[in-house]
Amino acid sequence: MSISKSSVRPARPHFSSGPCAKRPGRTPEALECAFLGRSHRSPLGVARLKEAIDRTHALLRLPADYRVGIVPASDTGAMELAMWSLLGPLPVEVFAWESFGNEWVTDAIRQLKLKAEVHTAPYGELPELRMPKDHDAVFVWNGTTSGVRVPDGNWIPAHRDGLTICDATSAAFAMDLPWDKLDAVTFSWQKALGGEAAHGMLVLSPRAVKRLESHTPAWPMPKIFRLMKDGKLNEGVFAGMTMNTPSMLALEDYLDTLGWAESIGGLPALMARSQANFRALSRWVEGSDWVRFLARDPKWRSNTSVCLEITDPQFTALDERGQRGLIKKFVALLESEDAAYDVGGHANAPPGLRVWCGATVDTSDVELLTPWLDWAWSEIVASSGRRESAIVD
Repeated sequence: MSISKSSVRPARPHFSSGPCAKRPGRTPEALECAFLGRSHRSPLGVARLKEAIDRTHALLRLPADYRVGIVPASDTGAMELAMWSLLGPLPVEVFAWESFGNEWVTDAIRQLKLKAEVHTAPYGELPELRMPKDHDAVFVWNGTTSGVRVPDGNWIPAHRDGLTICDATSAAFAMDLPWDKLDAVTFSWQKALGGEAAHGMLVLSPRAVKRLESHTPAWPMPKIFRLMKDGKLNEGVFAGMTMNTPSMLALEDYLDTLGWAESIGGLPALMARSQANFRALSRWVEGSDWVRFLARDPKWRSNTSVCLEITDPQFTALDERGQRGLIKKFVALLESEDAAYDVGGHANAPPGLRVWCGATVDTSDVELLTPWLDWAWSEIVASSGRRESAIVD
């Protein structure tokens, strides 16, 4: 039985998990002062990049002695730069419960050929989290493709010899990270703050810097991974002297969003907005008879990349190819109505839905989204029933 369409659509139907929704009220005019047609190496260009670094440091409330740098190739580039530069001296614990964590397993085992113990869990679950104090660790804080996050940092020893390398691309600016227990943290502009792609951020603790200065990797280091210069840390990377040419247009977009975040109350306000969005979606999930959270344990559920699985028997009876085909039709139907964009799950995840609930999304739009999800699914079910009837006739 079909459900009537809602009479109101989300004002901003952007629920993609990357690039994510722009900040509320953002217009193209925000980029008019972008530093275009000039060298990023000029004093003004470097100052603009350094401003982004300093404001990021302040917004995240990082310890004073932590360094922040802008690096190439988004979060992937930042994460691989950290792994290639820091790993090697100690055994490694690698944790994976979704596609990006599995990529870091591949890097550690097959590319760097490290002595590593791998801890895995299927989508929707977490592996056992344990970190010997004399081992390094590599993990994602928030599983963007599974909707499963690390609940806290209690499992990380306070006093340790090893380093913690954390991919925090869907967690930074939305979750309370224990920075004193994290040594190399990466994220990208296009996630929690809705920036543009291709730029990664690297946060280093003093312990990570000490490792850089005392350890020479056994493998070749691409130019865009080299944080050392003449045997010392290249401090320019953390002062606006990027290792390759950045997009000054994307930079201006990021600075604009930082300004918005500062204006609404900083990190606490960003986390509160994301939690409000998650609660709004959760209320709908809890009352739904056709979806549930992919993450079974409430403590593990992401408040940004919320992943859902479909429980309707007409869906679960299909094979994976059939399920993915139905998800594709569901997503296209919502997009055709301008009710929601890009709410399909990640290609490597089990067939399902994924709704971004980060701070740049308005809670009112999440609330307006849910009746459209119900409508679209009722249309899918009804159309499937009509096809089956036609076959029988």
